[in-house]
Amino acid sequence: MTLPEFESVLKQMFALNGLSLRLQENQYKQMFDAMNIILEKNKVMNLTAICSENEFIARHWVDALTAVDLIPQGASLLDVGTGGGILALAYAVTRPDITVLAMDSTAKKTDFVCECAEKIGLGNLKVVSGRAEELSKDKKYRERFDVVTARAVAAMPVLSELCLPFVKAGGIFCALKGKNGSEELTQASEAIKTLGGRLKEDKFISLREISGGDIISSDRHLLIIEKNSKTPEIYPRRYAQITKNPL
Repeated sequence: MTLPEFESVLKQMFALNGLSLRLQENQYKQMFDAMNIILEKNKVMNLTAICSENEFIARHWVDALTAVDLIPQGASLLDVGTGGGILALAYAVTRPDITVLAMDSTAKKTDFVCECAEKIGLGNLKVVSGRAEELSKDKKYRERFDVVTARAVAAMPVLSELCLPFVKAGGIFCALKGKNGSEELTQASEAIKTLGGRLKEDKFISLREISGGDIISSDRHLLIIEKNSKTPEIYPRRYAQITKNPL
């Protein structure tokens, strides 16, 4: 796929999914380059199950950007369990006004995200390697972020305890979930309340893409949790406790 082809497909996917993003030429190139870097690295490191460029555009870039309008101007954003950096890269490229921190427990993955950001010329994306339940005890990170995001990390009761401690009062935690998002939200209702959050919106999205000339869709949910009070100091617990006895 050439850069003009990539730009054409991405614009088509934006229109198909009702995204009003208007990117600069350098931003299209950054997303194009990042996709190619990720797909190349994926040959030797497990970053994504998606190998097709068209599927990557729809199921990674467009899926990630369904949440981009939720990010306030000039916000600080933390992406927990960033993996190959899909969310972090998508937001850092399309929102140069924000600062993005990509967090993962696997140093090889954060090293890759850092390398990718440098290669495509991103100055607003940094990385940190470590476990969320440990880093959120650090005053440098605890309740410091306007927005915390997570995608394909854990079930919502577990994810809430890992992510909400990073969100500052008045900020939001946005979990990008699949078709069972509402059910996960119900299961996590008590955890969210205990951790100082409240549901702002369960936003249903029908993600559309073109496959073999047909338009296919898949159900998504953006679970948007507002932080309305401080998280009690005892949270998060050790990971074994979180998973064994979710709140």
